[in-house]
Amino acid sequence: MPFSPMKTLRTLSLAASMLACLSFSTPAAQAAQPLKIGTVVWIGYGPFYVAEALDLYKKYGLSVKLQFFNDPGLLPAALASHSVDGAMLTYDQVIGSDAKGMKQKVVMPIDFSNGGDAIVATSDVRKVADFKGKKIAFNPLSPSDFLLAYALQTNGLSDKDITAVNMTPEAIPGAMVSGSLPVGVTYEPNVSQILSADKSKFHVVYSSRNAPGLIADVLVFEQPYIDAHPAEVKGILQAYADGMAYMKSHPDEANRIIGKALGISADEVKSQLDGVYNIPTKEMPQSFTKGPTTRSYFTSGAVIGGLLQKKGQISAPPAIETTIDAQFVNQLVK
Repeated sequence: MPFSPMKTLRTLSLAASMLACLSFSTPAAQAAQPLKIGTVVWIGYGPFYVAEALDLYKKYGLSVKLQFFNDPGLLPAALASHSVDGAMLTYDQVIGSDAKGMKQKVVMPIDFSNGGDAIVATSDVRKVADFKGKKIAFNPLSPSDFLLAYALQTNGLSDKDITAVNMTPEAIPGAMVSGSLPVGVTYEPNVSQILSADKSKFHVVYSSRNAPGLIADVLVFEQPYIDAHPAEVKGILQAYADGMAYMKSHPDEANRIIGKALGISADEVKSQLDGVYNIPTKEMPQSFTKGPTTRSYFTSGAVIGGLLQKKGQISAPPAIETTIDAQFVNQLVK
């Protein structure tokens, strides 16, 4: 996905330590204290930053506070322990958590990588089929791993056809430019760094634009919270939609707000937004509907679940129906 100061922390962390358990707040406490939504610094969460800065939740009778985490791997545990009411996760985290017995459900798709993650190769590697027999570097059990697995799967190859090299995303540009690596999977700004080193030598063979929705961010609540607080969940989605609308109608001011949250300039926000696709409300139901593309969680979830099972992270993938709750998106669209 596109670069942000916390991007390297947005990889899958299924072994995150559990936080101390806290009970759900009572209705009276909910009224006195803001709802807490766990998150990390990420360009795709821009509408939430705008909604908080402008207090767009007040219109719906809510007080909402974003609670930032340095490690996104702690978010599923924070949600399970009730130290946050909801969380912004990647969909692979939901698959991993629910496979281990948690009842965490996606109530809204937020965004997906739209070219910010890519497989870069030397000029002699023209297509995915040419990956056979090649060394390919990527960070295991991360969005890069999922992107590569899907590229191989849809082109008649598997991980047995390549030589996998465990490497951090930031180390890949140096390895490729030095000539020691023909193919690497990484994200911006590493992708641009490789391409700018020698445009005649390196190119993008496959990117998240070829698999829209595979690398996806989602808003998640636990089932008991959804059952007890449907009005609050609905209000959060409505305020988020207002945040997206503000970004469209007041782009310069929105970019300043988002830049403040991310610690970057408004110009950098504008650039980074090109590599992420915030899903418009009218398109959100596609994520919850069975379909042949990775924009559907039924398709992307099967890819992710299969990979996690194959690598021993889960014993079996959960049924996709148990990981999603489309009622609030359907209400929002109506």
